[in-house]
Amino acid sequence: MRTCSASAALSDWDGIPAKDILAYQSAGVETVADLLERLPKRHEDRRRFDSFPAQAGAGAVCLRGTVIDSRVRRFGGRKQYYEVIIVEAGDGILTTSKITCRWFNMPWMKNTLAAGHEVVLYGKPKEYQGGIFIDHPDFEIVEDDSDESIHLERIVPIYKGISGIPQRRQRIHAYELLRAVDPESLAPVYDVDPSYPRHEALLEAHFPESQQQADAARRYFALEEFFALQLSVVWKRAQVRAHQGRVLGKKTELLTRFYKSLPFDLTDAQKRSVKEVIADMRSPHPMSRLLQGDVGSGKTFVAMCSMLMAVDSGVQAALMAPTQILAEQHYLTFQQWLQPLGVRVALRTGSRKEDSHMELDGDPQIIIGTHALLYNSIEYNDLGLVIIDEQHKFGVSQRSRLIQQGMMPDVLVMTATPIPRTLTLTIYGDLDVSVLDERPAGRGEVVTAVRKKPKVTDITKFIKDHLSEGRQVYLVYPLVEESDALDAAAATVEYEKWKKRLSKHEVKLLHGKMPPEDKDAVMTSFRDGDTDVLVATTVVEVGVDVPNANTMVIQNAERFGLAQLHQLRGRIGRGEHKSYCILCTDGKSPEAMEKLQVLAETSDGFKIAEADLRLRGPGDVLGTAQSGLADLKFVDYLADVELIREARALAEEVLKQDPELEKNPRLLKLIHDGDVEV
Repeated sequence: MRTCSASAALSDWDGIPAKDILAYQSAGVETVADLLERLPKRHEDRRRFDSFPAQAGAGAVCLRGTVIDSRVRRFGGRKQYYEVIIVEAGDGILTTSKITCRWFNMPWMKNTLAAGHEVVLYGKPKEYQGGIFIDHPDFEIVEDDSDESIHLERIVPIYKGISGIPQRRQRIHAYELLRAVDPESLAPVYDVDPSYPRHEALLEAHFPESQQQADAARRYFALEEFFALQLSVVWKRAQVRAHQGRVLGKKTELLTRFYKSLPFDLTDAQKRSVKEVIADMRSPHPMSRLLQGDVGSGKTFVAMCSMLMAVDSGVQAALMAPTQILAEQHYLTFQQWLQPLGVRVALRTGSRKEDSHMELDGDPQIIIGTHALLYNSIEYNDLGLVIIDEQHKFGVSQRSRLIQQGMMPDVLVMTATPIPRTLTLTIYGDLDVSVLDERPAGRGEVVTAVRKKPKVTDITKFIKDHLSEGRQVYLVYPLVEESDALDAAAATVEYEKWKKRLSKHEVKLLHGKMPPEDKDAVMTSFRDGDTDVLVATTVVEVGVDVPNANTMVIQNAERFGLAQLHQLRGRIGRGEHKSYCILCTDGKSPEAMEKLQVLAETSDGFKIAEADLRLRGPGDVLGTAQSGLADLKFVDYLADVELIREARALAEEVLKQDPELEKNPRLLKLIHDGDVEV
């Protein structure tokens, strides 16, 4: 057999038809290496198949059977679906072991799958009107194969679909190229495991002899990918530290006066974080630190301490918040605590400009605002400290733009979203990390309860009882308006009902589709105590501090992620009153009940984040586009602490031995553009 190089174009290989070459190219697969490194999304063990299910189960099944009937059915007027009935392989036509498969709005399926076809199918069974169904299963028509089959009687790779190339042909192409490629041409940019030849890892990733072998091979390539990611992170960290910054924070007069003015003591975690920030500011390199703390852990006071150190050093400090109302809350809080110290504080948002001092007093020393801080209308006077609140709400370019307003300023980014350890190492690996893992004293207990289909009358009575004590209430819904596609409650509809149920109280509506000025007016009314009940969507997730609000009822709680529910719950329990968070659910999904139970059992945001990562996977937890991890092939390994640390250690060792990567320019190219020639 003719050999080929991994760098060769697929079009140079005569084993792949021209029409398939075009299909591969449309999917970004240009070379032999591109095709071989396009690993299977999963494997099916076709040495044995699952029995046809008698009832719906929690997981997917892999079945082999024969199509005995097919038809096009219509629903909802002009809509249609294609339905086939499949019996278990080897059974007669009268067998009771059968399953129905459906494909909605895919009329071409009737030309693809018909009675008489033997198939292998994979999907999740569900019960419907007394029958067992699988909607849109993966399937493959079984054809007569040679004795040395790569499609049956073995562990078989299943690839991500490419229009025009069925699974069988993708499998054949990978199998033939693995046998033809020159192993030397597959040498990695950096060998993460010298004991495991890369060609062997590729072979076992595609065509393993056991699932354990497939897992080991997949882990090899995950380590390779995460090594590249960690190398970039460690490199960036080194580059920041190589820059010469300014030494700030030598004077502590304002900080000392601030400490003495507080009627309470900071938590040990706050004190530790302030010391870490001071050490950074006093170092000759620009600070680049992440402050992560659970909702209500006191990040604002750490930010104040940091800004006072900057002001005492004669430079300006700026804090950017994601919403106008949050910026205004910060401004009021800073004004309350810092104006007695003579610190000049200013607010700059898209619609509001305010100063705590007269212009003749001088320029503001602390500027708080929204995205408005990014634009030229704001004149900075030696910006030395930049703080970004709820930093995940801003894009990378927005953060950079604010930082560039100063001359190598110290940077502190804050988040109230607890981040699992592996994600901290990955996403924020170029930052030093401070963690606030204590709640300040004087915060009320928060009781969380899961309620399956609770009665509206019971919820109404519970809410009225707390309103009668002078408290305020959040009622949270997953949708703004009713949807035919989703069986979930909508805030706009429920708002009208709650106004009638609670006619003696002031009830307001808040959702993301409202104009910004209307949203701000509603939140201000709630914050000031003029509104008793807020019917809202998750727009209140990043909200304001309303210590008097002690009750939150979340409808269709199963539709939210754990971290989001925890963020929502953080809106209550901010005052001295005992608080209650009621998670209402239909109780249909065991997985959803498990998720909600985690929230009921702990208020530790970091434990919740780890559970969310385990239950939903990193792609859903992060939102890959926002996190900057959209191109990761092995996103599921973000939950693997050991692998992340191993990748980090490899990256640090490489840069320790070769800080400028002069000996390996391919690694330097990997960092700069991620486009490395194999």
